[in-house]
Formats: sequence, structure tokens, C-alpha cells
Amino acid sequence: MLDEVVFEVHEAEEGSYYSAAIGHDIITQCDTWEELKSMAQEAVLCHFDDGEVPGTLRLRPARES
Repeated sequence: MLDEVVFEVHEAEEGSYYSAAIGHDIITQCDTWEELKSMAQEAVLCHFDDGEVPGTLRLRPARES
């Protein structure tokens, strides 16, 4: 079983957020950080089968270069 899923979070120009799970086909987009946390949790639950859902979800701000 996978221990954690890490999302790389980007802030869009208009102030909203979007994130992509590293190593998985899971993408979310929301207006606030709180919504993003909730949407990421829901997306992970939908993406994995019962019993395979990782125990930890991490939102990591992307480093802009």
C-alpha cells in the first residue's frame, strides 16, 4: 500500500490554486487553499480503490523559478 500522495500546488495569476499529484493522474483546481485541501482529499479517495487509499496527503507549494 502507498504511504502518501504529494500534490505540487501552483497559484494561478488570478489568485486561485491548482495542483497535480506527483506520480499519479490526479489534478485539482480551486479558489482557496481550504477548498484545495478538501478537493485533493476527495480526488484521492476517488482515484484509489478501497484499501489502497494512502494514509497521508501532502500539499507542497511549487517552487517557482
